[in-house]
Amino acid sequence: MSAKQDRRYHDRLFVPFAHACRDYELLKEGDKVAVCISGGKDSMLMALLFQELQRHRKVSFELEFLCMDPGYAPANRALIEKNARELGIPIRFFESDIFGAVETIEKNPCYLCARMRRGHLYAKAKELGCNKIALGHHYDDVIETILMGMLYGGQMQTMMPKLHSTNFPGMELIRPMYYIREEEILHWRDANGLEFLRCACRFTEGLALEEEEEKTASKRLRVKRLIAQLAAEDPCIEANIFRSAENVNLATVIAYKQDGVRHHFLDSYDGRSGEEEE
Repeated sequence: MSAKQDRRYHDRLFVPFAHACRDYELLKEGDKVAVCISGGKDSMLMALLFQELQRHRKVSFELEFLCMDPGYAPANRALIEKNARELGIPIRFFESDIFGAVETIEKNPCYLCARMRRGHLYAKAKELGCNKIALGHHYDDVIETILMGMLYGGQMQTMMPKLHSTNFPGMELIRPMYYIREEEILHWRDANGLEFLRCACRFTEGLALEEEEEKTASKRLRVKRLIAQLAAEDPCIEANIFRSAENVNLATVIAYKQDGVRHHFLDSYDGRSGEEEE
C-alpha cells in the first residue's frame, strides 16, 4: 500500500472506527471482544482496525477473532483461511450445521440463518470468556435499515451501535464500523487487490452477482439504490437519514414504544401547554 493509500486508510477507516468506539463507549478497560469474522470485506477490515486500535493502548482490551463455519463449501473456507493468513488475522474457527438446518426452510431462511448464527457466536464467545461480540455493520447498513423500517416495516427504528444481549446475560453486541462508509471499504479492498466472500450461503453459491442480490437482499438493494439516487440530487441526504435517528422529537410523534410499553400522544395531550402550529 502506498503512502497516499496509507493516509486514506487512516483518515477514512481508522479515524471513524476509533471515533465510533469513543462516541458510543464501545470499549472499556478489561473487555474481551469476540471479533466475528464472516469472511466478507467488512468483518475482515474490522479485524484489522481492532488490531490497530489495540496497538494504540489507550484502553486495555483483549481480542478473539472468531469465525463460525456454518457449512461452507471447501473453497469458501479456504478463501477465508487464505485472507486471514495474508492479513495477519489469527482466526479461531468453530463448526456448526446452520446451513443444513435452514436449507429446507421456505419462508425467510436468511432471517432464520442470521438469528441462528448470532446465537452460536454469542455462545462460543461466552465460552471463551468474552463479554462482547463485534459485528461489521457500517454506516450504509445503518441508513438503509432506517429507511427499510419506514418503507417496509411501518416503523421508525435504527441499527443500534451497541446492545445488551437478551438471551446471554452479561454479553453485549457492538458495531464499531458505525461511521465507516461502504465506498471506503470497497476502495480499501480494491486498492489492495483483495477478494472476499460475498454470500457463502448454499442458496446463492451458484448464482450470478445481480441475481444473488435480487434474490437474497431485494428490499435492501432497492433501498440502497433509492438512497444513491436521492444522494445524487442532494449530497446531504445520507447524513440526514443517519441523523434522523438522533433527532427524534417525541412531542411530534404519534406513538412510540419503550421497554415494550406503547406510549401514545393522547396519554398526556390534555396536560401539555399549547404549541405553535406547523
